[in-house]
Amino acid sequence: MMTTVFATQAARANSRLLLILGLVWLTVACASGTPTSSSAPFQAGQIIETATGQPISPDQWATLLLQQDIVYLGEEHHHRWHVEAALTVLRKLKEQGRTPVLALEMFGWDGQAALDRYLSGSDQSRQEFLEAVRWQQSWGGAYEDYEPLVLFAKEQHLPVAALNPPKTLVRTVAKQGLAQAQSDPVMAQWDMRDEPIVDDPVYRSHILQQLQACHGGGNESLYQTMYEASMVRDEGMAKTLVARLNLIRQGADPMAGPLVSYTGGGHIQYNLPVPKRVIRRLPAGVHQISVYLTSFDIRRIDELQDLIREQVADYLWLTPVSEQGLPRRCK
Repeated sequence: MMTTVFATQAARANSRLLLILGLVWLTVACASGTPTSSSAPFQAGQIIETATGQPISPDQWATLLLQQDIVYLGEEHHHRWHVEAALTVLRKLKEQGRTPVLALEMFGWDGQAALDRYLSGSDQSRQEFLEAVRWQQSWGGAYEDYEPLVLFAKEQHLPVAALNPPKTLVRTVAKQGLAQAQSDPVMAQWDMRDEPIVDDPVYRSHILQQLQACHGGGNESLYQTMYEASMVRDEGMAKTLVARLNLIRQGADPMAGPLVSYTGGGHIQYNLPVPKRVIRRLPAGVHQISVYLTSFDIRRIDELQDLIREQVADYLWLTPVSEQGLPRRCK
């Protein structure tokens, strides 16, 4: 009974969200030209090309999606509008006859087998699935915030890739440092011992600056091991995406793909953490775009303009603010 009530409530909530998102999507079409209001040049619903600082139209957006091997969506965690944006992308691709592959940061490699079983039609209960996929250990928080993505994939028979290296692996690096962790059995267990972990100087500058801003009071060695753990996570995600893309390319279905990678915005910022690592692993080339999902508030217009000027991603998707409010900015 509780499951039925939950499903009914979820369906109603999804219907309301889809209706509102449809209106938001219409806003993109209405705002696809040069903004005319000097006081509010941007508004929720727009997708901004950072290279030009201008919104793009839905037709341009749909065409762009179909041209990609990988579409990176970077969210603010547990943000329902960002989940809905991802669903909009998946639906748009399905409407064009494509079979996208969804890649989620919210699941670890150690939960991939359980995730595959659930998607294939397992009669597991919701709670049994969460325990099998190690939800609390890998991600935690309210599963219902991300459940619409999993249910859509299940209903549409879409593959889902667990993007995150296991917590045990990442914690080992954060605790020991990369050099010492290389000899730990957990690195061999997950085929990361011989992986190239590239220490990009630009990436290093951005990540260390953010670690120091968001985790003040630490010493240099702490920031270094945290940074190395970040490198391993991002390299692991890149490795997973490349493996999935190679499977698509080796397959016989011309309508398979693209990969839709859904992670926190920090993993796609400035195209450094994951996108650049994917490029390094694919010398033959890859077509990909990054989309930074961000809560729009006119009071933070200066921050938005900074994101555009700095080209934090290829595109900014402006959404309404989530129920938990605007994200905290580390200073």
